[in-house]
Amino acid sequence: MLFPKKVKYRKWHTMRRNKNKIRPETRGVKLSFGSYGLKAVSIGRVRSNQIEAARKVVTKIIGKTGKMWTRIFPDFPYTGKPAEVGMGKGKGDLQGYQFEVRPGRILFEVDGVTEKEARDGLRKAGSKLPVKTKVVSRELV
Repeated sequence: MLFPKKVKYRKWHTMRRNKNKIRPETRGVKLSFGSYGLKAVSIGRVRSNQIEAARKVVTKIIGKTGKMWTRIFPDFPYTGKPAEVGMGKGKGDLQGYQFEVRPGRILFEVDGVTEKEARDGLRKAGSKLPVKTKVVSRELV
């Protein structure tokens, strides 16, 4: 699973945001490497194990001929408290790392495979993620 080598603070603030004022992403919105990509349509927090599950599905379908790029990296820590523990007594222990996805962000890119294989693999990868996604392709001009 993906996680950063070092972080400045072990536990971060939750950074709650008003869902009515969510602006679309401005960075990472265009295909940079591959011909086909998986684009987020909704907002959500993607954990490192979910990224890994989606990556495994794509690599299995594209095989040895294709190439895949992961355009997101989980560097935001999340915590959790054990079950049936009362309120108070501080923040919970570190559980793992996540990436906050906003609408428009490209999550994965693939190249070197047919359109049918790419769309099938990216569609299956999107079902592993907690955000709504769509498959996009590079417009050849």
